[in-house]
Amino acid sequence: MGALHHGHAQLIREARKVAGNSGAVIASIFVNPTQFGPREDFSAYPRPLKADLKICREAGADAVFVPVIEEMYPSKASISVDENSLSLTLCGRSRAGHFSGVCTVVAKLFLIVAPTHAIFGEKDWQQLAIIRRMVRDLNFNIQILPCPTVREIDGLAASSRNAYLTNEERRVAPEIHAALCAAATKPTPAKIASEAARRISKIPGARIDYIEAVDADTLQPLRHRKSEGRLAAAVFLGKARLIDNIPLPAFP
Repeated sequence: MGALHHGHAQLIREARKVAGNSGAVIASIFVNPTQFGPREDFSAYPRPLKADLKICREAGADAVFVPVIEEMYPSKASISVDENSLSLTLCGRSRAGHFSGVCTVVAKLFLIVAPTHAIFGEKDWQQLAIIRRMVRDLNFNIQILPCPTVREIDGLAASSRNAYLTNEERRVAPEIHAALCAAATKPTPAKIASEAARRISKIPGARIDYIEAVDADTLQPLRHRKSEGRLAAAVFLGKARLIDNIPLPAFP
């Protein structure tokens, strides 16, 4: 989607490791209109293409695919890719149609570029899970590789949305990740989620969209600690909606 930062650069560096000297690393930059909701301003989304290309080049990309809207969505296009399970939870609950837009554009990018591997960040765990499911269900011959969330030195997940934070909001924003980590020590998923909510609600200016402990694969509510989980949160700070998640390892 552009507006790249050092988290995106890490995805490219990881791809460079996979490709080695003989393979090619291709990045795509496309502000996709179909994943914007009715209250989300597509026209205002930042598009610093020159700076983005510099980041791609320095991180090790061999090429960058920068299509125009007409190239991705021909006139009277009537086909889309929908996911009807994983996309109904977490961010999908409050962003109707968002993941249909994501699946459609990623499927098209996969078909155009024809990669052998694709790197997705763990910061948007729901997106990663949905892309994995799409590749499995539609028989894409692509290996999806996760990249751990890149964080600032104070723990805040790297995001283009961080630029919307005021100085005071930026000061308290790392407390979101700290709250998730502290809550993860509780013995049950219900207590983990409630403790995270309690801590985050005390952050000045924070408004909770959701905080949930979910199964890492199905994204359904985690009932016990016998399966791998994720503690995921979306929190508003001022104009910014920040998402983050951490692993909840299964107990033996």
